[in-house]
Amino acid sequence: MARMTAARAAVEILKREGVSDAFGVPGAAINPFYKALKEGGGIQHTLARHVEGASHMAEGYTRARPGNIGVCVGTSGPAGTDMITGLYSASGDSIPILCITGQAPTHVIHKEDFQAVDIAAIAGPVTKMAVTVLEAAQVPGVFQQAFHLMRSGRPGPVLIDLPIDVQLTEIEFDPETYEPLPVYKPAATRAQIEKAMSYLLAAERPVLVAGGGVIGADACALLTEFAELTGTPVIPTLMGWGALPDDHELNAGMVGVQTAHRYGNATFLESDFVLGIGNRWANRHTGYKLDVYREGRTFVHVDIEPTQIGRIFPPDYGVVSDARAALELFVQVARELKAAGRLPDRADWISSCQERKATLLRRTHFDDVPMKPQRVYEEMNRAFGPETRYVTTIGLSQIAGAQMLHVYKPRHWINCGQAGPLGWTIPAAIGVAKADPDAAVVALSGDYDFQFLIEELAVAAQHRIPYVHVLVNNAYLGLIRQAQLGLDIDFQVNLEFENINTPQIGVYGVDHVKVAEGLGCKALRVTEPDQLGPAFEEAKKLAARYRVPVVVEAILERVTNISMSRTMDISDVTEFEPLATEASHAPTAIGAPKG
Repeated sequence: MARMTAARAAVEILKREGVSDAFGVPGAAINPFYKALKEGGGIQHTLARHVEGASHMAEGYTRARPGNIGVCVGTSGPAGTDMITGLYSASGDSIPILCITGQAPTHVIHKEDFQAVDIAAIAGPVTKMAVTVLEAAQVPGVFQQAFHLMRSGRPGPVLIDLPIDVQLTEIEFDPETYEPLPVYKPAATRAQIEKAMSYLLAAERPVLVAGGGVIGADACALLTEFAELTGTPVIPTLMGWGALPDDHELNAGMVGVQTAHRYGNATFLESDFVLGIGNRWANRHTGYKLDVYREGRTFVHVDIEPTQIGRIFPPDYGVVSDARAALELFVQVARELKAAGRLPDRADWISSCQERKATLLRRTHFDDVPMKPQRVYEEMNRAFGPETRYVTTIGLSQIAGAQMLHVYKPRHWINCGQAGPLGWTIPAAIGVAKADPDAAVVALSGDYDFQFLIEELAVAAQHRIPYVHVLVNNAYLGLIRQAQLGLDIDFQVNLEFENINTPQIGVYGVDHVKVAEGLGCKALRVTEPDQLGPAFEEAKKLAARYRVPVVVEAILERVTNISMSRTMDISDVTEFEPLATEASHAPTAIGAPKG
């Protein structure tokens, strides 16, 4: 046994649970933990400029690699409340991050102490556990339980609040004999999988819906093998995008009312059976018209969280299981059925899906000046290869990106799916690049998302964390403007103004190039479509040379409506632009150059 402060014991546990990086902002109430972090060694800390930014960095870090758990640290009071958005985002997307906050001394809690707030009560609804530790001797057990909870069942975030006197109290703790608690994940039985398979065998036009749980369980190879064995087209959700490469013959495209492909929706509406694995039936995928989504189809739902089964609608059969455990059995049963010659021939169904995928395309090649956003994504597909890790959060930029970009590997579309907070993209991209320093990380933002936590660019400049940030600028809150069409208003969504310091950019107002350069980064501005490709190539070179973020700002036409359903009905998606009529009009079709 060794005698050490509770804060030092916490740091030793972090290391033994596999933590090598943390993101945060120090403060008076958390300084003892920072002292332990420095003296304990082994954990690299990245200093954020905003504590919400630190929480999103932790999210990006976790999302980038299997097994990662991002850690964010802040002091008492507003630091903890700033991180609530990150906890909400992580909770919604089943992402494990650990938030550690300082707290006032135990004897003055609830006594109007400066920056003292009941952060555990505030964080409770968006965490798997939120606790203020009042006894120093409980610190090791609380941290051990935190990692157990974050990894068990449906993954998610935890907040641990440490009063400053608890951090400083010495306890007996032996790091050498510490062991993480076993992780619990429910697993399907053979009988359950056989019953689920009976629905698949009875179907004529089945599809698999692959959710983020497949990627979270590191089960994409199993999903691919199961789809290939059974000849079943796969529809990834936004969180499951990349589970099967976009150019795989069985990738049928995404479904939904916004982030969807025309061919994906068309194939889904032709299907008669849906096997959902690790997905939530979120409304951007199903739409609000559940009668349209469900009509003529039977459903089997496999999910790790028992209360998720039947939450949105009752499936015909539900299985509570970790996606990997279920897919291992699905593959085993499918192999046996194939050997016995009992798997139906799906060639005609697959052929019809491929035909829709080749013909139901949106046009991307426009030569307009100011530029249309579709051309930006076309050029991104050319410039950035299949190894690219895209990072984005919300807005028309994210919706159009999901419709037009291509993703070929799991964890290469890193997207805040449930919460969609503006400002998420920059810090999340920093976390992704920190987790995978050799990766080609490309962030995608509209101008409003970019401005929300823009100060975090300085973090990447300070710590030499390079990535490319594509900024599509129309000086509008584009998604909200488009949503206001149904109300016949265009109100408080226009960001245009004449910048007296930069008259050459006209009504686009904010000079993002100057701001990015002022924060220690490199930046390029593009105003014509033919400049995009060279600018992306130059950005990659600059990022490699200077080891800082490089912003490529594309000046867009002020108003472009992006395909989506006004009625939240997957059978009623409005197409605002001319559709592609042949492959030459849609270079982003599968098979286009990938870099």
